[in-house]
Amino acid sequence: MIEAAGNALQTPPRLKDGTLRIVPLGGLGEIGRNMAVFEIDGKLLIVDCGVLFPEETQPGVDLILPDFSYIEDRLDDVVGVVLTHGHEDHIGAVPYLLRLKKDIPLIGSQLTLALIEAKLQEHRIKPFTLTVTEGQVEQFGPFECEFVAVNHSIPDALAVFIRTRAGNVLHTGDFKMDQLPLDGRITDLRAFARLGEEGVDLYMADSTNADVPGFTSPEGAIGPVLEELFGKVKKRIIVASFSSHIHRVQQVLDAAAAHGRKVCFVGRSMVRNMAIAEKLGYLHVPDGILVDLKNVDNMPDHKLVLMSTGSQGEPMAALSRMANGDHRISIGKGDTVILASSLIPGNENAVFRVINGLMKLGADVVHKGTAKIHVSGHASAGELLYTYNILKPRNAMPVHGETRHLIANGKLAIQTGVPEENIILADDGTVVDLVNGKAKVVGAIDCGFVYVDGSSVGEITDTDLKDRRILGEEGFISVITVVNRSTGTIVSGPEIHARGFAEDDAVFNEIKPKISKALEEAVTSNRDHTAYQLQQVVRRVVGTWVNRRLRRRPMIVPVVLEA
Repeated sequence: MIEAAGNALQTPPRLKDGTLRIVPLGGLGEIGRNMAVFEIDGKLLIVDCGVLFPEETQPGVDLILPDFSYIEDRLDDVVGVVLTHGHEDHIGAVPYLLRLKKDIPLIGSQLTLALIEAKLQEHRIKPFTLTVTEGQVEQFGPFECEFVAVNHSIPDALAVFIRTRAGNVLHTGDFKMDQLPLDGRITDLRAFARLGEEGVDLYMADSTNADVPGFTSPEGAIGPVLEELFGKVKKRIIVASFSSHIHRVQQVLDAAAAHGRKVCFVGRSMVRNMAIAEKLGYLHVPDGILVDLKNVDNMPDHKLVLMSTGSQGEPMAALSRMANGDHRISIGKGDTVILASSLIPGNENAVFRVINGLMKLGADVVHKGTAKIHVSGHASAGELLYTYNILKPRNAMPVHGETRHLIANGKLAIQTGVPEENIILADDGTVVDLVNGKAKVVGAIDCGFVYVDGSSVGEITDTDLKDRRILGEEGFISVITVVNRSTGTIVSGPEIHARGFAEDDAVFNEIKPKISKALEEAVTSNRDHTAYQLQQVVRRVVGTWVNRRLRRRPMIVPVVLEA
């Protein structure tokens, strides 16, 4: 397997005529912000444009976007953005891309485009869209795209087969091979076989479950479990799921109807997405089963189900606010909360924090570890092996997954006969060229995280996040001192203020004489010391003392003024 060392690689050469260049801008080495750029004959095609959700080590960050700088000065060359399905990690960054150029065409299925159009409406952007269905073939500049039905945890997902004069690429998006899906729409393996006969020069396959043996359980297995749970619970039921998991919401509606319960959607995105799904016929709502949030207080507990957002412990989502007592729905003893989702890597602490908060309030919490109330939307190793054997790709480039998932996917390809030297394990920013049926790494581009913090996009840096972590974990000390440069004496101070320390401020009296002595010596030895140099003297003295005495590494802000 060819392992690309990301940004340690050289700058890629100028793209040669007749060569297809593939540059992933997100989704490799992480679960989220999926985006890949294809280039040939001076034109660009983008597949997916998603977001990554922040971890605890990124305080204050709302979303993480792909780095658009690679294409920012070439937006006029973009012939379209193919969106494989409607999950946030595949469509969430579209509004930020269209802020740069509003008329980039969006291509996707009916549901996918409806979800992104609703999101863009909040950003006051009306997009140019083209609705496609499975089996449809469209030409976008030098790219001919054929769309293939795939099964996932959201309806209307599509894989895309990209034909160019340099070769053919199959990008699966997210998929699995549920043989009895709730909507009857299976992954079209007949189309996969036909494309395999035509020739797949590069296979870019979903890797999320590549290290899970066997086959992913069918969605249909969840319905009976939910119905059984609903039959046992005597008070309120709160089910938390992704706001776009229409299949799971359908199962909750069916289970509620079977037990004479009403359902209330809680969370803005849940209400919006389910209204879209019902309008388009993807969600079948039994008559009279829905109730508005403002009316739930008048309903008996044993007649109510709340369908909520927040299954990943997102701080501002409805379930987290319930756990914190910061929501109009108060969780109490006897309530049952069902977390109907998998844990996205990196979210574990946030989810367990919510679970602990709910249990402290007296709720019973049911999750994937205690009952079969969720199945993955991604193909496991057995399903991926099937696709490799059907397609017989010349080259493979695993996508959508952490490093361990990509490596596991590559090993599956080798087992099915793909030559080891034809498997590319890439990082975000790796540049891969496809020519004459051979894919090879030719370099890398800078491809960092772009942080969204409130209304600011891309202004927060890793240094800022490091400062935030230090402030949150180690505390803050300010030191204000006034010196007389001509006499070399301290006129006022040092005055020390600390935040985030359990110790009383009086503990810092011990260090004040040392600060004064160090400053006086510095001024006396060199009258030309700048204010910045004197501040560094203070920072070193305080930092050394705090580290030795209090075992802390706080943020230190020294201010040295001249009398």
